Amino acid sequence: MTAAQRYELVVFDWDGTLVDSAAHIVDSIQRAARDIDIPEPSEADARHIIGLGLTDAMEYLFPQLAADMYPRVAEQYRHHYLLGEHVVKLFEGVEEGLARLHASGHLLAVATGKSRRGLDRALEETGLGRFFHATRCGDEGFPKPHPEMLDFLVDELMVERSAAVMVGDTTHDLEMARAASVDAVAVAYGAHAPQTLRAARPRACVDTPAALWQWLDENA
Repeated sequence: MTAAQRYELVVFDWDGTLVDSAAHIVDSIQRAARDIDIPEPSEADARHIIGLGLTDAMEYLFPQLAADMYPRVAEQYRHHYLLGEHVVKLFEGVEEGLARLHASGHLLAVATGKSRRGLDRALEETGLGRFFHATRCGDEGFPKPHPEMLDFLVDELMVERSAAVMVGDTTHDLEMARAASVDAVAVAYGAHAPQTLRAARPRACVDTPAALWQWLDENA
């Protein structure tokens, strides 16, 4: 970490933070529920569970559903997500912003609720894989908001927690960062409402992708 850098490691959530996928995730969840004739969750409820592990998400959305039905819901969700994945695009400025951080010597990582297979596919399709030094997925350990993802990344990259910052669009990201003793920046253009994010007291809460990259350029 250079004298001008506050953070050596910047960890990004994926969905709703780097890619504009929240609306498609919500639609895929609702379609999956209709497919198997269970109550369709509201948009607010579907947005709330983005980033959580499968069990936590299912228990929140479908509290009356038997656990042995969870894989079926997940299968239908994946079907609809993949069918419409072409609508998911990077937020404006993501590639350029990551390139600047990478060129300035920052370590970059991803902590996501996506599966390893899903993240690897997304990194290849977007071409962003070249920027990241490490990634951790929801099916490789404890899911958010458990701190395991960040614990793994700071240990893997040998970074002090005070030199790391987590960037995410949900309270799950912010709670994970707090549990891992890592600073957090919230982005209010993704899955969770700005007032909910600000109530979690992140170091900063930005309203647009452009504002995120400006904050990182000035503070990371």
